[in-house]
Amino acid sequence: MDNKNLLNSKEIDIILNRLACQLVENHGDFSNTVLIGIQPRGIYVLNRLQTILQNENKLTNLVTGQLDITFYRDDFRRREEPLQANTTSINTILENKRVVLIDDVLFTGRSIRAALTAIESYGRPSDIELLVLIDRRFSRNLPIQPTYLGKQVDAVNNEKVNVEWYKNKSKNVISLIQKSN
Repeated sequence: MDNKNLLNSKEIDIILNRLACQLVENHGDFSNTVLIGIQPRGIYVLNRLQTILQNENKLTNLVTGQLDITFYRDDFRRREEPLQANTTSINTILENKRVVLIDDVLFTGRSIRAALTAIESYGRPSDIELLVLIDRRFSRNLPIQPTYLGKQVDAVNNEKVNVEWYKNKSKNVISLIQKSN
């Protein structure tokens, strides 16, 4: 497999800071907003954004959650091996709240569709927005587009966007991997 680096750690930090600024522009003090990371990989983006919003923007009243979509996926029963569920942790009612769903890579749109279905169990939000770090724009199966976008990547079907998160932030990298046939 061949790797092509798309973003290094510094570029990821710049994008995350820009996304945090866009969120502040649109949500102000976040008094009616809930940030929800889609399990498992959206949690990494959520945690980084939460740190930036709290440290750089001094927002202390952020309400966040983690959403597992395993049993809402349309391919749940199509796999040979059973999927392992993750934790859902949403400790607030979403009725009339502004919700921002957060994920690392937007590919076909099916995970986001599953998240929209799963979120209904927590009330009816007044507004749902989507924040993604990477948008594989030519791979969509459903008409889903991000509200907040880190970077668009033109990847074909035999390429995979690989997001690597490490405790040591300076090692974080996003690359495009050519899958061998």
